[in-house]
Amino acid sequence: MSLTEPTSGAQRLIAQMAQTLIAWRKTVVILTALITVLLGASAMRTHLDAGFNKLIPMRHEYMAAFLQHATTFSGANRVLVSVKWKGEGDIYNEDFLKALRGVNDEVFFTPGVNRGQVYSLFTPNVRYIEITEDGFVGEVIIPSRFTPDAQGLAQVRSNVAKSGQIGRLVGNDLKSALVRADLLEVDPQTGKRLDYHDVAQKLEAIRGKFNDPRIEIHIVGFAKVVGDVMEGLIIVMGFFVIAFVITALLLWAYSRARSLTVLALSVAMLPVIWLLGLLPLAGYGIDPMSILVPFLIFSIGVSHAVQMTNAWKYEVHCGESPSNAARNAFRRLAVPGTVALLTNALGFMVIMMIDIPIVHELGVTACLGVLLMVLTNKVVLPVSLSYVRPSTLPQMDVNQHAQRHPHWWRVSALVEPKPALVTLAVSVVLMVGGTVMSRHLLTGDIGAGAPELRAESRYNLDNASIIRDYSIGMDVLSVYAETSNLDEACLNWPVMNSIERFDQTMRGVDGVRSVATVAGIAKLAAAGNNEGNPRWAALQRTEAALRTGAKAANPELGLNTDGCKVLHLQLFLKDHEGATLKHVVGEVRKFIEADKTPNLKYRLAGGNAGVAAATNEAVEQAEVQMLAAIFGAITLLCWLTFRSWRAVLCIIVPLALVSILCNALMAALGIGLKVATLPVIALGVGVGVDYGIYLFERLQHEIEDRGATLREAFYEALRQRGTAAVFTAFTMAIGVGTWAFSALKFQADMGILLAFMFLVNVLGAIFLLPAMACWLNVGVRRLP
Repeated sequence: MSLTEPTSGAQRLIAQMAQTLIAWRKTVVILTALITVLLGASAMRTHLDAGFNKLIPMRHEYMAAFLQHATTFSGANRVLVSVKWKGEGDIYNEDFLKALRGVNDEVFFTPGVNRGQVYSLFTPNVRYIEITEDGFVGEVIIPSRFTPDAQGLAQVRSNVAKSGQIGRLVGNDLKSALVRADLLEVDPQTGKRLDYHDVAQKLEAIRGKFNDPRIEIHIVGFAKVVGDVMEGLIIVMGFFVIAFVITALLLWAYSRARSLTVLALSVAMLPVIWLLGLLPLAGYGIDPMSILVPFLIFSIGVSHAVQMTNAWKYEVHCGESPSNAARNAFRRLAVPGTVALLTNALGFMVIMMIDIPIVHELGVTACLGVLLMVLTNKVVLPVSLSYVRPSTLPQMDVNQHAQRHPHWWRVSALVEPKPALVTLAVSVVLMVGGTVMSRHLLTGDIGAGAPELRAESRYNLDNASIIRDYSIGMDVLSVYAETSNLDEACLNWPVMNSIERFDQTMRGVDGVRSVATVAGIAKLAAAGNNEGNPRWAALQRTEAALRTGAKAANPELGLNTDGCKVLHLQLFLKDHEGATLKHVVGEVRKFIEADKTPNLKYRLAGGNAGVAAATNEAVEQAEVQMLAAIFGAITLLCWLTFRSWRAVLCIIVPLALVSILCNALMAALGIGLKVATLPVIALGVGVGVDYGIYLFERLQHEIEDRGATLREAFYEALRQRGTAAVFTAFTMAIGVGTWAFSALKFQADMGILLAFMFLVNVLGAIFLLPAMACWLNVGVRRLP
């Protein structure tokens, strides 16, 4: 079916661009080859760029307090190394203490460790306090001249019992002990950003160095998560290779032409190579959490390349020369293809509304990749197709295009009123069911441990062991109590009374395992000053009486600053699930709102749980804004393209239905709405809109330019665009579906969700779009 002469200014402009493109095709080929070689060389310098601060929503109110006090108190970027004794007896033996000292020294000298924030039985900042005839005595738990004989071990046992560290640095069953350390974002030795992969390797080396049948090492922390994710990236690259091979085989089976298969794959890889080459030039790296972006760019590139090669092949089989076929294919797909790619770019762009640096980087990287695809797919691919010899294509019956495709003709019946009504009814049922199910979707992580890794991963098994053995864990929520106009706030009864009430209140909150505050330690010190009588474990009301527990306010304990200008209140949680964080933070807020203590101000929040709580709130806030922005942008682009509110509804409604069903699927599979999954919805909408745009553009063209009926127009759209759309949807779904078997859970979750959205979006375009078109009277001639 030949193209008509351009009638509008836009059509004439596109025709002129097509003519110029083919006329300058040799120049385009040379420039493309030169750019690819240069950026390919630059791509070799692309590096992984992980960072803890990149996960923080910097402008959130919680993070203002966290960043202000992170250098003073233990922060969220913590490492816990548990040394567990598996031999007879407990930890009070020479072999265990020797191993613990060795682990302590190894952790202390690990690059990036804040050496003033290392805590273990062997560090001088961990002390015990006791009352003697001479008054208070506070000493280190293990003396510098410690000898591991019976007397020395008995002294250490006694010191640990008096220190209050059982359940914190010593296991509740006395079979393990912790080394706790905080990491700095910048390595003080090199002055460069901390290499988390290197830190993880050194931590893993500790496990190997102290490998002993009687010693077991467990390691948790952000650095270890990043290290395990980076180790898993080798497997990820294997899945990329598998997906590439599957795509190549399916593409060859679809086109039956080696030349078209190689060309489509090569052009789809160009934006990936160009993107990876531009990142080092712009000073960017790739975060392990956004390592999937290049494959998404490749998948989108394959989708649009199939549409272009399909249009070119159609022209060749209609008798056009390769260059004329390339020119006509460009004219046919310039508008829908460019609009579809712009909506893809918008899908990536709007995720930058989430106020988290790592999401901003993902959005910038992916958006740049899609914009590069406009050049490769709309410029490089048509030029390359003009050089393909028709003799390399499989033979086709010249009358094939004149015959109706039986399957597509049957599907085109969906534009008839009765089948359309059935489709709409089924869609309404799915929308209602999906809406009800999606109400169970939770924000944040689901399950204990690192959600990026499988439950059976070494890291999550280590995390489970630490939670089981201690009263603390990695999930810490820090609350900062700031005082003003007081010289010694820890000697002020109203302040200490408020801290004590906070301590007692939080101990009764579901989800809180233990609490550490100055008030709690001061009460123990007061009891110790009275022969350990628990009845005296209370705060006194006068400054002089409070001085009996003043040793508890030693800044070395990490719970306050000098003069108690700031007090660090630590809540150790059972996990960092979204529901747990929301409940605990809500209870803390209730206490803060009710407390009216003068000269005292409580501020949320620090610790990894505080970061997670801030992140969850940022995600919840961004979800509605992000979806409103992307659907609004797509609506505007579709309106500008088709100038019809009916076209907008036909394209937008299937996308909205798929988004609801995706939320329902996440709720059913136990996948939380978080930083790693929220972008999937935007990406799915941005990519899924391609199918509707391609189909409706052809349908509108057949109706307006050729006077076809709605069914004939939809059939022609399916014949020219539908086959390619279905093929690319299934190919992309199979490619990302292989991720479900990845050892990295976040990749598996993303693979499942993307595969679902790719498939259901094309089904929505083929089934729901024509039903909408029928009942909206698209194509019906209206009286002037």
